[in-house]
Amino acid sequence: MPYLNKALNAWGSDNFSSELGAEIEQLTHPELPLQQGLSHSSAVSDEPFQVMILRVNENDSQILAIARVFYSGVIAGCSCADDPTPLDTLTESCLLEVRLDKQDAHVSFALLSDEDV
Repeated sequence: MPYLNKALNAWGSDNFSSELGAEIEQLTHPELPLQQGLSHSSAVSDEPFQVMILRVNENDSQILAIARVFYSGVIAGCSCADDPTPLDTLTESCLLEVRLDKQDAHVSFALLSDEDV
């Protein structure tokens, strides 16, 4: 269960969006719904990903953000011993809703479609 304490502490400052993005970038791939966001490849690569915060607002209990995540997806061959197809990567991106709890800094993510924004 991820917690973003630095981002929560930066809430209300001019550098909140950059702090939020940087702290999300420190999470592991499985902590984000990146696999579900793939559209051109079959698996998420272990390469680092980048986060762009697009919008931020709040309600009484949460800081709500929309973020675009840019990451690499792997195009894999059949994994047969004689498969000559090399592993290749493609750039993928997805939109995430970020919900940061104001009390304990717990963060949750939901995959969004481009039409949701």
